[in-house]
Amino acid sequence: MTAVYVDWGGARIKLTWKEAAFPPDREFITSAHGFCFLEGKVLLVNLQDRGWDIPGGHIEKGESPEHCFKREAKEEGYVEGQCTQVGYIIVDHTENLLWNERSVYPKIGYQVFYHMNIERMLDFEARYESSERMLVDPLQIADFSEGWHETLAQALNAAMKRLFGEP
Repeated sequence: MTAVYVDWGGARIKLTWKEAAFPPDREFITSAHGFCFLEGKVLLVNLQDRGWDIPGGHIEKGESPEHCFKREAKEEGYVEGQCTQVGYIIVDHTENLLWNERSVYPKIGYQVFYHMNIERMLDFEARYESSERMLVDPLQIADFSEGWHETLAQALNAAMKRLFGEP
């Protein structure tokens, strides 16, 4: 497992990818994200706060991580399909000097990642937080996404295994 450190709002956060078909403890999962594929290309959405990125977001109260990802894919990318969990990123705030017990995030939390085969492309309406969508070669994601890092590359590799039928 490779760990990277990122700066999120002035906080030092350690991110570690874990390839796994089973979810971590539900109470510590904060968001769900995924790679949506159509004809070998992956969906990117242009989000108001993040720029070009893959669909995903925070889990709403009472929502499962899988339902969250499907909702986010539909709201941001206007796509639908079947999905499979490929793993998760461990979000470790241990070295984050800004974190405290009142934080909305757990000290150790998880972002769950999915692979989706797009079965339906809906008309793009830009009604939520995305203004555009596009399909790109998976190897080009880093050219568009400002926040791209090694743990996301590992998540993409896990999702691409599903694309090519590997377990």
